[in-house]
Amino acid sequence: MGRRPVFRVLSALVAALGVAAMTAPPASSASGFDLDSADIPALQARMASGRLTAVGLTRAYLDRIRAVDPRVNAVLALNPAALAQAAASDVRHRTGRVRGPLDGIPVLVKDNVDTRDQPTTAGSRALRSRPAADATLITRLRDGGAVILGKANLSEWANFRAAKPTSGWSGVGGQTHNPYVLDHNPCGSSAGSAAGVAASLAQVAIGSETDGSIVCPAGMTATVGHKPSLGLVSRTGVVPISAEQDTAGPIARNVVDVALTLSVLQGRDPSDPATALYPPTQPTDYAKLLRPGSLRGARIGLWRLPVLGPDTDAVMSRAKDSLVKAGAQVVEVTLPYQDRLGELEFLALLTEFHRDIDAYLAKRPSGPRNLADLIAYNRADPLEQTCFAGQELFEQALAAPGPDDPGYRAGRAELSDLARRSLDETLAKYHLDAIASPTNPPAWKTDCATGDDDVIPSSTPAAVAGYPDVTVPAGFVGPLPVGISFMGARWSDGRMLALAADFERVAPARVPPSYLPELPPAPVSGP
Repeated sequence: MGRRPVFRVLSALVAALGVAAMTAPPASSASGFDLDSADIPALQARMASGRLTAVGLTRAYLDRIRAVDPRVNAVLALNPAALAQAAASDVRHRTGRVRGPLDGIPVLVKDNVDTRDQPTTAGSRALRSRPAADATLITRLRDGGAVILGKANLSEWANFRAAKPTSGWSGVGGQTHNPYVLDHNPCGSSAGSAAGVAASLAQVAIGSETDGSIVCPAGMTATVGHKPSLGLVSRTGVVPISAEQDTAGPIARNVVDVALTLSVLQGRDPSDPATALYPPTQPTDYAKLLRPGSLRGARIGLWRLPVLGPDTDAVMSRAKDSLVKAGAQVVEVTLPYQDRLGELEFLALLTEFHRDIDAYLAKRPSGPRNLADLIAYNRADPLEQTCFAGQELFEQALAAPGPDDPGYRAGRAELSDLARRSLDETLAKYHLDAIASPTNPPAWKTDCATGDDDVIPSSTPAAVAGYPDVTVPAGFVGPLPVGISFMGARWSDGRMLALAADFERVAPARVPPSYLPELPPAPVSGP
């Protein structure tokens, strides 16, 4: 009930300030329902009753992509087999053989996740080829009946190439734009996944994260993003940065769609040793945990992060009020060890990227075989030098100590220990169920000359520790979204989703994007 009135207020504000929104077709389908607000349970109910087909739903999203994506540039490539996959789903629906809640649901996949029937490029022109096999998570999506709609653009090499990258840019796909203000950044590296979902170009998208690459784009595009506990979702077939931190997870417009998608993605994989620690008691249906009232009696630690600015802090103050009204006890906290985490993380990732990208490339049927080959390719391709002008991180990784180096091993051990302690000690000291923090500041203006303005420390503790992080929309600064993240102990993904869903219920903040070409001018102050 709070969605449309807020949208009208924002639209009136934009009109009063003299900046016209770029007109976009309404997110409605031929079957008469709103793509933007429909969740997976509602879509499955329509398919079960015969009022909707998977082919009709997929066509609605393909039409939406053709109409809207030219201004957002979130979709790198469509899957030619999408309609055939949807038709197969319709047969299953008619014959009572539905595979689960994702059967017939269109999913956009970040283009660093291997798909056997489409190229997987990580955004790099050096990698324009098909991998040998699907990533494990793609196999699980296919087994669940999902329609693989296509590949989403991303920050090239998941933002691990240049010292000053521009999030959302890749040599293959160009620049993805924030659908709320088009000349502003969607954050990275899962830029296309988040912007595509925000613009209603897919029902769900898959992102990946080493540190912030799911939650930051989701926060900046008013979507829900879940960075799972390390080992909950297989990384086999996902272009790596670091086996110690990488994971993949879902992005959607609501928590229930994220929970349903995670239920399909999660589970052990013999090819990914991290999943061997997956607890046998872990839930298999996360949507069942999303009960109204989950915040009542919960103890939430609020980590404000004033470095993100007073406007973001004001959004957090309003979020705190909503948490309290929902029955939560809110304690303000500051997480320890953060400066040391920042010092250690970068050095560890250099070594791990060299190790892991070489291992990944060696398994590709064609193309560069190692990091040195990638560096040579980038030096020879002028287009690869147009926005990510440098490749300083590649070069530093090539020269970094190897994984057996005692200095690296000691640094990684200290880094992982401090990240876990920063969360565990804070949770224990204040008897907390979760730690909440601002996911992001308002998006900055995209500028290839200067790169990102991305001092966003909130994602680092959970990312390095391998603990869950769920972001939901919290509010807006002008027309730009700000998210709130819920972080907890490892394997507490279900609890974090339940708290996030209850926050979404009691403080609905998301409104559809208006595709403003630029920020409205600041109001003129009086004499």
